[in-house]
Amino acid sequence: MSILVFIEQRDGKVRPVSNEALGEATRLAATLGGPVVGVCVAAADPGLAALGAAGADEVLLATHEAFATYDPPGAVAAVVAAVEKVKPAVVLFPCSATGRDLAPRVAARLGVGLAADCTALAVDGGKLRATRPVYAGKAFQTVGFTATPALVSLRPKMFEAVSRDGAATVTPLAVTFDASAPRAKVTGFTGGGGGKVDLTEAEIIVSGGRGLKGPENFNIVEDLAAALGATVGASRAVVDAGWRPHGDQVGQTGKTVAPKLYVAVGISGAIQHLAGMSSSRCIVAINKDPEAPIFKVADYGLVGDAFEVVPALTAAIKKLNG
Repeated sequence: MSILVFIEQRDGKVRPVSNEALGEATRLAATLGGPVVGVCVAAADPGLAALGAAGADEVLLATHEAFATYDPPGAVAAVVAAVEKVKPAVVLFPCSATGRDLAPRVAARLGVGLAADCTALAVDGGKLRATRPVYAGKAFQTVGFTATPALVSLRPKMFEAVSRDGAATVTPLAVTFDASAPRAKVTGFTGGGGGKVDLTEAEIIVSGGRGLKGPENFNIVEDLAAALGATVGASRAVVDAGWRPHGDQVGQTGKTVAPKLYVAVGISGAIQHLAGMSSSRCIVAINKDPEAPIFKVADYGLVGDAFEVVPALTAAIKKLNG
């Protein structure tokens, strides 16, 4: 039983979330058997043979000038064509912005179920079981599948990539779709500036909340993030107030993150925010209110004034770094 993985690329480079999906596919294949096959849509080969080191035995490549940026109809057609060719038991998608859009489209086209934003996968009696958070992260649900293939999207930073020897075989994939009149067209992507790592892929995140009192005070969060080599995030209240762009928002209506270290500065911990960051490996909360809900999920909590604590912490980290 083969496992198919959607390989996400941008600007001619495979995104790290694809390696995480391939790693999980490799672990599933050890139980289910069969090869791990990737499917990628791109204007040109983004170096897919190298994905053999990440767990892919073969990668099907659909090329078209329309695939220079994400093209939903073309991507759906490519994944469906790959499913028809490979006949996989499982199809994995990264639960990135692209994966969130693509996976349900493919599920609807195939008429099968989708388990979205999963944090763990297991095989029980030869059947796939997927675990995903529900009720804003207050509970976890384990689901099975009644149709084949089983479609699953994986929360970024929750699954480990693998490293092995060898190269993947890259095979052209013929795709038929009408590229002449798309309903919508992606013209490009604009980063947040400074070449910072996207929140969903960041290893360390420092987020600021309404406790900072104003956008002019966000510099203490930025300084701490710079000292840690982190990406800056924000709560919904901060974004709604116009202090930070929506791309910085962590939470249920923003980005769901799972970094190795999450530092929450002046964030009370509303359930919407907790739903987006509670999967972080280590959570550090800094808040002057000892009853703030953020302390219930934090591994380490510091009750104090952020305007005193954060600069002192930044100075200590800079000293340690030399």
